[in-house]
Amino acid sequence: MKIGNILAIILMSVGLASVAQASGDGAAGEKIVTGVCAACHGIDGNSVITTNPKLAQQHPEYIAKQLANFKAGERKNPVMSGMAASLSPEDMANVAAYFGSQKGKVGSAKTNAAGSLGEKIYRGGIASVGVPACASCHGATGAGIPVQFPRLSGQHADYVVTQLKAFYSGERANDNAKVMRMIAAKMSDAEMAAVADYIQGLH
Repeated sequence: MKIGNILAIILMSVGLASVAQASGDGAAGEKIVTGVCAACHGIDGNSVITTNPKLAQQHPEYIAKQLANFKAGERKNPVMSGMAASLSPEDMANVAAYFGSQKGKVGSAKTNAAGSLGEKIYRGGIASVGVPACASCHGATGAGIPVQFPRLSGQHADYVVTQLKAFYSGERANDNAKVMRMIAAKMSDAEMAAVADYIQGLH
């Protein structure tokens, strides 16, 4: 068997193992969501508080990882660290499965529709300073790539800007922090706001 084929099988196995590890019981997750998560993120994961992320239709593997990172202190947020502290890995997988199964609600951009600065950054990056297109990792419609990159479609602009600034400052150091820090460091506040507004209306 060729080395390339063996490598492909290994990578596929690792990917499947990651998916299996994050699989959970959505019905059990709904009970936790109702008692713990719904006040901030909505019972169906479509939060109405713009500083709290929408979790509906997010990749379960991503949600489970974030919860584990909050619990371990690898991602800093006093509220979420407290919420995650009592959750077991099974609880996290169940919550992730529940939110992942919910339908995300479409948002709308305020000013960054087709042809806007926000669209240009999302689809083409900022070539003059070496910022890559957001779509290259998060997809043309913001669907993301399971396990690797989160879904962004319809996410609150306020939350996206907060995360970009957290990457820039080094406050957020989990996930692809090194790459995201390099990207955010090259963006102005106006550019962050524009692409975040475009993402809010992306579907």
